Amino acid sequence: MNSNRLEAFSDGVLAIIITIMVLELKIPHGTDIESLLPVLPVFLSYILSFIYVGIYWNNHHHMMHTVNTVSGGMLWANLHLLFWLSLIPFVTGWIGENHFAELPMAMYGGVLLMAAIAYFILQNRILATQAKDSLLAKAVGKDLKGKVSPIIYSVAILFAFYSPLVAGSLYILVALMWLIPDKRIEIILKSKE
Repeated sequence: MNSNRLEAFSDGVLAIIITIMVLELKIPHGTDIESLLPVLPVFLSYILSFIYVGIYWNNHHHMMHTVNTVSGGMLWANLHLLFWLSLIPFVTGWIGENHFAELPMAMYGGVLLMAAIAYFILQNRILATQAKDSLLAKAVGKDLKGKVSPIIYSVAILFAFYSPLVAGSLYILVALMWLIPDKRIEIILKSKE
């Protein structure tokens, strides 16, 4: 199987995840600016989670462009990633509804940490089927962002029990690190043309 089917399935799941998150947004019961205040935490959590899902979609898309043949291991690794991403609407709603309380913030970080680990596993499953000098291997290189992100998530999870604000700031920091699309794969693909 080529990667098109895997990518199309993943795109569909990610679209559903975003749809579920937006359906969780509640409409204010008033027309003044004060009526927006009760839904502000839910809206802010939605924005952060939308950015995270977008980051995963973007990087997954680029990574799949380096895949010629999909193995069974890749399929399972991809499902593993999609499982953790599918929990984002749940933890997003939980932190928003509970105004960024300690346990929901820690669980939010736990889901982000597990998604990062799952992405790493998928990336390594793909690399295992490719030559050592493949496009993906060259693009990933030392993968500093990929190694630092789980560490920051782990620190944020611990901070969530003492200062949810610090934990949230760390989640935002990781999102900002990844917000700019990783151009390494694009650059290497263009150099091969």
